[in-house]
Formats: sequence, C-alpha cells, structure tokens
Amino acid sequence: MSEEKLSFQAEVSRLLDIVAHSLYSEKEVFLRELISNASDACDKLRYASLTQPDLTAGDANFRITLTPDTAARTLTIADNGIGMNRDDLVENLGTIARSGTANFMAALSQKAEAKKEGEKDVSLIGQFGVGFYSAFMVAGEVEVYSRKAGETQGWRWTSDGKGSFTVGESDDAPARGSRIVLHLRDGEDDYLQTYRLQSIVKKYSDHISIPVLVGDDEKPANAASALWTRPKSEITAEQYKEFYHHVGHAFDDPWLTLHWRAEGVLEYTNLLFIPEAKPFDLFEPERKHRVKLYVRRVFITEGPEGLIPAYLRFLRGVVDSEDLPLNVSREMLQHNPMLAKMRTGIAKRVLGDLARKADDADSKADYARFWENFGAVLKEGLYEEREQRDTLLKLLRAHSTHGDELVSLEDYVGRMKPGQDAIYYITGEDKAALARSPHLEGFRAKGVEVLFLTDAVDEFWLQSVTQYKDHAFKSVTRGGADLANVTAEDKAEETPKAPEDSVADLVALAKLTLGDAVKDVRTSERLRESAVCLVADEGDMDIHLERMLKAHRRLDEASKRILEVNPGHPLIRRLADLAKANGAGGAQGEALADAAWLLLDQARILEGEPLPDPVAFGRRLAMFVEKGLA
Repeated sequence: MSEEKLSFQAEVSRLLDIVAHSLYSEKEVFLRELISNASDACDKLRYASLTQPDLTAGDANFRITLTPDTAARTLTIADNGIGMNRDDLVENLGTIARSGTANFMAALSQKAEAKKEGEKDVSLIGQFGVGFYSAFMVAGEVEVYSRKAGETQGWRWTSDGKGSFTVGESDDAPARGSRIVLHLRDGEDDYLQTYRLQSIVKKYSDHISIPVLVGDDEKPANAASALWTRPKSEITAEQYKEFYHHVGHAFDDPWLTLHWRAEGVLEYTNLLFIPEAKPFDLFEPERKHRVKLYVRRVFITEGPEGLIPAYLRFLRGVVDSEDLPLNVSREMLQHNPMLAKMRTGIAKRVLGDLARKADDADSKADYARFWENFGAVLKEGLYEEREQRDTLLKLLRAHSTHGDELVSLEDYVGRMKPGQDAIYYITGEDKAALARSPHLEGFRAKGVEVLFLTDAVDEFWLQSVTQYKDHAFKSVTRGGADLANVTAEDKAEETPKAPEDSVADLVALAKLTLGDAVKDVRTSERLRESAVCLVADEGDMDIHLERMLKAHRRLDEASKRILEVNPGHPLIRRLADLAKANGAGGAQGEALADAAWLLLDQARILEGEPLPDPVAFGRRLAMFVEKGLA
C-alpha cells in the first residue's frame, strides 16, 4: 500500500507545539524516554513469548542500541522488542488515547508558560505516557521503522512534528521491534558523540534490565540488571530516582522510596515510590494503579487488579513475585489468592512507613505536603478497607479552627474541652467559606475546635466511620451538635436575649407561616453573631452531602431543614417583641409573616442554596428597607 498522510489528534498537535517552543533546561531527557519505551517493548515481548515462544525464535537476547551517524547527523535508537504494526503506529504515535487528556494539556500549557518566566523544569510529558514526543526537542524530523513480532509486514512512520504524519509499508523495517531515526536539529551535534550518549545512559538508564549498547562497537553503557534485585546498600539515591523516572514515566522526584523483600509463605520483592507531584490520572473513574508486576524478573503486566488497593493508586514501582506461575494470565490474576495476600502485605507496609513519617516531628511539614497531594485518595480506604481503618485514621490530617496547620485526630482529642465528648466537623468545598459559616459561632465562643473537611470523599467515609477513640464524629450542621455541656475556659460576656415567652411567640408564628417549607423552627445554642441558620435534623442527611447528590442527580427530593433563630440577635429580639405585642393579626402580623420568610431566605443564602422565589424575596426585602427608612 502507498503511504498515507494523517493528521495528529488535536491534543498531540498542541503538545508538539509546546515541546517545540518551550525552553527546556535538560533536553537530554528525550533519550531517557526513548530508552524507557524500548525497554517496555522488550518486556512486553518477553511476556508474550512465554506462551508463544516462536515470537523470539532465533533472537532471544533482548537489547537496545544507540547508533550516531555524524555524516548524516542522525541518532538511531533500536530495540528488538514487541514492535508495532500500522494500527499500533497510528494509535500510539498519533493520538493520546488516555482519559484525562484535557487536564493533562491544560497543566502542561501552564507549566510551559511558567517555564518562560524562569521555572527550572517544565517537562511533564513522560508522566502521561507520551514520552516519545520529547524526541522533537532535538529532532526536526523523526522516522520510525517497525515490525510487530509474529507479523511479516514492516511499517514506516515519519513526521516533522508540525501537525501531520505519514505511515506506510516498508521493506526496511527490522526483523522484529522498532528503529527510531532522529534527524537532529542544528546545534544538537552533542548527541552524536559516543561518550556523551554513554554518560546520559549511565545517568538516567543504568537500572534498565536490558543492555543498552552504544556506538558501532555496541559497547554496553548500563549495568543491565533489575535494580530491585540488588542489595539496598549498593543502590544510590540517584539510581533510585532514575528508576522511578523510568518506571513511573515521571519527571518529578520520589517523595518516598520503599524497597523491601517479603519472606515467608510468600516471597516477593517490592520497589515502590510515592511521587512528589500529583499524577494526572489520580481521580479518573477507573481508579487504576500503575505498579508493574513481575514474576521472577519477567514482566507480566502493569496495574493488575487486586495487587494494589485503589486508595494507594498513587504508588509507582514494581512488585516481583517468586511464587506466582510465569504463565499466569491477567484473567487468572484477578482470582489468585496469592495476589490477595500480597495486596494485604503491601498495604500494611506502605501505611506503616507513612505512619512513621507522620509521627516524626521533624517530618511534619514534609508529611503535610504528602497529605495535601494524596490525602483525599487515602481517605477512600476508610470506607473500603476495615482492616486498615485504625492506621488510616492515625494518618488522617485536616485543617481546623485551631490554626493554619493541618491537625491529626490525636491532636484534636488532646485539645477537647471539659464536657466535650464529640469530634466536631463541618464539610464543604472551600475552607475559607466554611470558616465564615454561622454554624461555627457557638463553637468558637466556647473554644471548641471544628475540623474543616473539604474533600468530596469525606461525606462518604463519615457514613461508615462513626467514631475515633470512643469519640463520635458530629457535624456542626446537624441538630444534635449540643454545646450545653461544654465548659468554656473564658466565659465571654453574655449577649442579652429576648424573653423566652416572646421568642416562643415568634417561633410559633414562624412555624405557622413557613409550614412545610421547614421541618421545624427553634431557638439556637450555636449562633452568636448571625440571626438564623439552617440545620439538618439528627437523623437526616448532612446538608453538604445532600447538595452533592442533588448536583449529580442522585437525589430527587431534598429533606426539610430546621430553621434555628438566635434569641440574642438584635433583629430576633425586635421581632420577638413585635410578636409578643401584636400576635399574628393585623398589619404587624403580615409584616412578621414576611419577616419569617426573609429569615428563611437569609438562612438559605448563608448556606449557599438558591432561593426558590427570588422575586418574592426581593419584594419583601424592598418593603422592609422602605419601612426602615421611613
């Protein structure tokens, strides 16, 4: 067939434009990405050959070669891995076929802009699995010759990175695997020097378990042994970091490195990393992890279901089993009891190391950074995995009314006031908005700390985790948030309150006026500065959770709320006096009825809820302002 000219997916064109026009501090990372891809291709073929040995017949020794040609000014990176056919070339090199593409491109664009303003490193493309495009940092044209293992037809893909590519049949493709030819831009002759290529390989790819051969004499430039099999004492921090870059397709540094061997009934080696930066696919609906599973140094698959809990999906690295069968299929893995035991052991070890980090006073700021990145994911384990719940609760951190720093539940319990028996919290999307909530007024007045829980997952784990160390979790937006038994350290001067009988008349009038619009009307213990607020009854759904479910169309009808009034507020005192003197009759009765609706609408506005009848609200408000100015 003749060559086809095809256009890149829009996101790829944008990506290539960013690559071409951004100032990169370390262009040499392109070689790391291409070697990493070649290594993955060899790993995939090694696994496939377990059941199809003919795929590697006559050429079972995997290798990656780097060949500079100074006369032609080309650098060739070749491997004898799985290879690609036409469809693979179009899908892998012409599109970004992964969810979260829009978020990825937006973040990359922001980083590119920041780079122009002086940020040190902006290269994020490897993290999204598209490191191939980094070749265009140094090459004006890229050719890919490839033949898929087990197939006879070879293919050629070529592009200048400016919006389109061509793909067609080729007789010049390797017998198996891929050969990438980079036509270097002016000023990039550095990558034609053998010694320079060897130093880059040693720096970034020494851990690759497949030999990387450089130059015409094909001299090995890397150690070519699986890093996780080496003793920890022989591995440098730099080698760990570069292995993380390889296995995680990452450009940040690992926040934490975990390297251990599990021995006993099951034997498996783990080299896992917690990233310093948040991966782009962290909140994708599939919630897949990216840890690679090996069996006796043979790559099996990436992200097998059941190996890593979903709430630890930010982990990157490898797990190498000595006991799983080499020919285990992905389908068999889902039901393998050994994998379930490994999952438990891995989760316990990772959480244990995190707990040590969290308990270390010197690591407080460091752990806070981890929590800001991954706390929302870790909290998923609170309702998914009862076995690890106690450890996860110890790891939990939250902002609170106590100050600007994150606090632990242990910190909170240690600061509880005399008479306080519950852990109080408020949920919402924005900490600053929550801090202004009228629900907090009474708690602040008595010095009772309230946790700000701002992740969507908080509403769900609180449904299954009801207490910590015999202290119940209680929302301050519920009717049962009782402060009567809490003793304040410094008693503030009490605000004068309306007489009980006057308030009772106002409450009765409001109940009569509002009818089914509210579940109840009552005086408030929690309010100090605001006139009114809405609260959920003790057995009803929390206000923020209900709002979330309604927004996602998971709830048809909202629960009725309780309207609480503050008998110490000047407005309520005045309305109570009018209710006592005039009752529900006459012109004053109509005005009090309008006031009751205004109070309800005010409470709705404070809660961030839309008004059901804005026109009526505007009319009543205008009337009251007019009377006040008369």
